[in-house]
Amino acid sequence: MSTLFVVSTPIGNLEDITLRAIRILKEADIIAAEDTRHTRKLLTHYDIHGNLLSFHNYNEREVSGKFVRLLQEGKKIALVSDAGTPGISDPGFRLVKAAIDAEIKVEIIPGPSAVVSAMAVSGLPTDQFTFVGFLPDKEGKRKNRLLELKDLTHTLVFYVSKWKAERVIATMVEVFGEREAVLCRELTKAFEEVKRSTLSGLLEHVKGREIKGELTIVVAGRLS
Repeated sequence: MSTLFVVSTPIGNLEDITLRAIRILKEADIIAAEDTRHTRKLLTHYDIHGNLLSFHNYNEREVSGKFVRLLQEGKKIALVSDAGTPGISDPGFRLVKAAIDAEIKVEIIPGPSAVVSAMAVSGLPTDQFTFVGFLPDKEGKRKNRLLELKDLTHTLVFYVSKWKAERVIATMVEVFGEREAVLCRELTKAFEEVKRSTLSGLLEHVKGREIKGELTIVVAGRLS
């Protein structure tokens, strides 16, 4: 049966992959990857020699139809992102939606996720949280989005580019004021960093610093 497998891959340490994920990647006719060079390192590590094709932000609309046609021909396609679970703040959800619309079976191969990992290690309440993902690039739009979230009393989770960390956290301080916050960087890698502080403390931590790796920032909700 043709199936689109949504395969979670490590967010850092290559050992953080399930046996099922390895099997599916070996059995797939095609592996659709966000960055083929990045995914090739993982495949090589596990001696996987699949047909690797590109699927990313710049070609997602163009190639989604192509992948759906291949699925309709009976192919098994494994969708992977650069790290973690596909579809979370990356273009994978468009292919998933296209497959669903074409009445093609979609199967999840669960595994690592930076959102869940950061929440679990943060020490902030996990009973309810909002995953925001990346904030808008423009300062005005970024501030407006944070204002929409300001009065939520549960934990908030953000993805932040290393290039924009100082600007983004500065806007958080401006809008949210002083709240508990946790910065997670390079999770599961050799230089993993989990910085627990306040938003202003995190701002001082990143100021003038060359940051490596993408950030996940967990922020406490408004005190009720």
